[in-house]
Amino acid sequence: MTSLRNFQSNTVRGSRARALAAALAWSSAGAALALGMAAPAHAQVSNASLRGTVKADGGVSQVTAFNVETGLTRSVTVSANGSYNFASLPVGTYRLELTTPDGVRRTDEFTLNVAQNAVLDFDFSSSDIASGGDDAIIVTGTRFRSMEGGEVGTSISQRQIEVLPQNNRNFLAFADLAPGVQFVTGGNEQSRLQGGAQNSSTVNVFIDGVGQKDYVLKNGVSGQDSTQGNPFPQLAVGEYRVISSNYKAEFDQVSSVAITAVTRSGTNEFHGEAFIDYTDQGLRDARPNELRTKKVETKDFQFGGALGGPIIKDMLHFFVTYEGKRQENPRDITPGFNLPVSYFPSKYQGVFGPTNATFNEDLYFGKLSFQPTSSDLIELSGRHRRESGEFLSSGINSRETISAQKVIEYRGTARWEHTAENWINDLKLTYEDVRWAPTPQVFGNASLFSYAAPNSSNPTVIDRADILRVGGGSNYQDKGQKGWGIQNDFTWTGIEGHSIKFGVKSKWVKLNSLQLNNFNPLYSYNTAFNPGGGTFNEAIPYRLQFGASTGNGNPIVQSKNWQFGVYVQDDWEVSDRLTLNLGVRWDYERTPSYLDFVHPADAVNAVSPANYPNLVNANYDISDFISTGNNRKAFKGAWQPRLGFSYALDEDKRFVVFGGYGRSYDRNQFDFLQQEISVGSFATRTFNFNTGDPYNVCAAGPTCVAWDPVYLTEAGRQQLIAQAGPGGGRELRFIDNKLKVPYSDQFSIGLRARVTPLLETEVGFSHIESKDGFAYLLGNRRPDGSFFPAAPASPSSPFGFAPPGFGSIIIGTNGLKTSADSGYFKLVKTYSVASPWSLAATYTYTEAEENRNFGEVFSLDFPSLEDYPIARSGGVRKHRFVAAGSVDLPIGLTLSGKFTLASPPYLKAFVNTGGATPSRTVVSNEARGNGSRWGLRQFDLAVIKYVPFRFISDEARLRLRVDIINLFNDRNYVDYNNNPADSTRTPTSPTIYREISGIGVGGNPPRTIKLSAGFSF
Repeated sequence: MTSLRNFQSNTVRGSRARALAAALAWSSAGAALALGMAAPAHAQVSNASLRGTVKADGGVSQVTAFNVETGLTRSVTVSANGSYNFASLPVGTYRLELTTPDGVRRTDEFTLNVAQNAVLDFDFSSSDIASGGDDAIIVTGTRFRSMEGGEVGTSISQRQIEVLPQNNRNFLAFADLAPGVQFVTGGNEQSRLQGGAQNSSTVNVFIDGVGQKDYVLKNGVSGQDSTQGNPFPQLAVGEYRVISSNYKAEFDQVSSVAITAVTRSGTNEFHGEAFIDYTDQGLRDARPNELRTKKVETKDFQFGGALGGPIIKDMLHFFVTYEGKRQENPRDITPGFNLPVSYFPSKYQGVFGPTNATFNEDLYFGKLSFQPTSSDLIELSGRHRRESGEFLSSGINSRETISAQKVIEYRGTARWEHTAENWINDLKLTYEDVRWAPTPQVFGNASLFSYAAPNSSNPTVIDRADILRVGGGSNYQDKGQKGWGIQNDFTWTGIEGHSIKFGVKSKWVKLNSLQLNNFNPLYSYNTAFNPGGGTFNEAIPYRLQFGASTGNGNPIVQSKNWQFGVYVQDDWEVSDRLTLNLGVRWDYERTPSYLDFVHPADAVNAVSPANYPNLVNANYDISDFISTGNNRKAFKGAWQPRLGFSYALDEDKRFVVFGGYGRSYDRNQFDFLQQEISVGSFATRTFNFNTGDPYNVCAAGPTCVAWDPVYLTEAGRQQLIAQAGPGGGRELRFIDNKLKVPYSDQFSIGLRARVTPLLETEVGFSHIESKDGFAYLLGNRRPDGSFFPAAPASPSSPFGFAPPGFGSIIIGTNGLKTSADSGYFKLVKTYSVASPWSLAATYTYTEAEENRNFGEVFSLDFPSLEDYPIARSGGVRKHRFVAAGSVDLPIGLTLSGKFTLASPPYLKAFVNTGGATPSRTVVSNEARGNGSRWGLRQFDLAVIKYVPFRFISDEARLRLRVDIINLFNDRNYVDYNNNPADSTRTPTSPTIYREISGIGVGGNPPRTIKLSAGFSF
């Protein structure tokens, strides 16, 4: 591992200097270049905009915006027709000053939210302004409104983040209030975001306008893959907006959910806070597995603090925060196939039962904000994240299979925004260094025990299941990304009725991956096969899998990628009622590890017609997947139109029809691309043994031999490799030379209604269709070139027909596709001091389809992705309702709650049909229930008591809080009987198809009380 980190450090230094020089040269010319263009762009995705019209007899010459917290000041000239436009303002609380011939009129304070396009009109002939006198404050309340354009989404305020109940302090936990968005937390406490029928890798989160995309791992953004941790300290988040479809052209590397968040900044007053959260097994109900036993020791201790304030009033401010998490999470080691513990020898019986897995996280964030002039804002921010702990899930894996968890992340941003009379230039320089490195804690041979024998009730049916794994963990990994980026956004407001935005981004990022699969040799045993007598076979394995170097290349795969993107966006007010959002973007990415890779000669020879004639009549041409180092092209995102509109049906603009269409390209995940190289360098060797086991049979050959105990040793494994010949039993990976970039097409139409200034409703429909998702297929073919055997044999994949001396052929290509049609209704009541309650509720009905089981990349059951039937998506529930609200009560109490209700999931399974012409198809049916009640259900509650400390300051107060997660202790299970042929209950299989088959692991926690205390000033 040291060599990997040293290599990364040395190679980045040179590219870092070149990137920085290019960035400085580009930025010095950037503003001048943008000014010379006819139509450059509008405000940043993290900032807000404010526009409107002013009607006055003598006219208004200038409008000035004052940020009352930081002293930031921006002024614009009012045009001849009375319009004004602040194309970009940092999120915060403002007041306006309107300069008239008779003096200056001031407004009351109002708040601009993240990514908000606010409108504020003034008519000086109206009675409330005219009658107030020249010194009267203009009330903005009923005049203030937002124009969301064609976007489908919702905004999450800082108050919601602070007061709504939650279990893990992940600020993204409330993103599911947006139509079509899910925040999924599994039984292993790991969380992810999901939009529609697409998997989590298609999302992106923008923090202060900078994307947090994970280019290597799944789940979309760094910090959300295989972790119980949070991607960002919640104390540092001011607010965020969730967009589930039809975002504007500035959003890149996303094809489902886009989230734009703004961080907190220091102000002209010192403010700080500190908190602790705590819960343990004594504060929760028993999990289903603990109803007859003692509860497993559990601990969740979270703590942190924040401080911000002025260094130089109205000019230089700071903000810093830290959050820590220390957890012990319950796990249950249980036998597979519902076997009793007594089935196992005494030496294994002790591995079953409750245990726990530890997890630790530390999050740091700091920010400096400098306003040297009334036209400039300079920000420097940095973030550090560090995680450690143990990877262990409930199930058949014993505790010794644990891998040590290690995550280290550094990110930094330098930003300079310059504002002129009718243009704004926003320049950012970014840096990132992210590492994810799980490592087995035990090194040595591992054993996977399975059970394969005739069913006791129906001997024609073979019961087959894995029941226990012991020994060392399987994978040794070290993956990450590191590099610099520069992006510039220029907004031009000099054309009446237009805010035109032009942006460009260039990024130099090195991706790396070390993946040593089956680092610890794995021996598989059928415990029911006992040729020497006894009841539990642990002496003669039927299969051995182990990783070993091939001598071809280096298993440390590194790629110095270059990413480039450009866009133009025009927000055009065609009339007083009609606004058009017209945008287009183009993206490019060069991945040298994919482009320059040359397949080793032995792999090419192995699939040649002379050595493997099975492919001569196959349904694909293997030459389309063999790379010579110069027959592949870089990934182009092509042109992506982003179009939206909004039309007010009435003069007061209370009812607005909106809609849009857009295409958005994501990217191919590096973790899939690198496998072509890594598998060829450090390959899993698979050897089967002729043991006489009738349920694990192989044809004698280089990778199917008689068992010999010497194969338990390293020398024996090397002997197997030598006996197998040049291939050594290794797998072969090939990726399409004309790989495409995954994308989605998004369409939406809807109606928004502003019932009162604080109450809005929305009804809409969206259609999202994604295409060209990446998948791996089985490339093996039978001697006649077919995938399935000839009738009347039952359909089966040709795993046993690999090239001589090699493992299977696995080919990577595009072809995954999904479709989601959603109708939704949304209601939002905004909190105010005068009306101290809030409510956000969204109901979504979704019909979703896919050609592969949700989230699965390896598609080894049909010859091509076109052969996979389109079926109901297994990752999207048909009905989903999410509501969250809060209310201030007397004596300093605040009550809040969040309720989630969803229909049962859909189960997908393969079905082989018999008869004269057997075939294979896919069925998808809704599960029969989800837990203790119909569907998924969870209600969380929080009660907060504020105790003022006015002897310190007016804002100093103690906060005492109780969160009750899953108040009604609903059981939402995740394990189902997914065998369509199972319609009979037996002692070993008491459930039938579509029923809940296991109650050990739930999709939500049991009723849990979390105690919190905090102090703020």
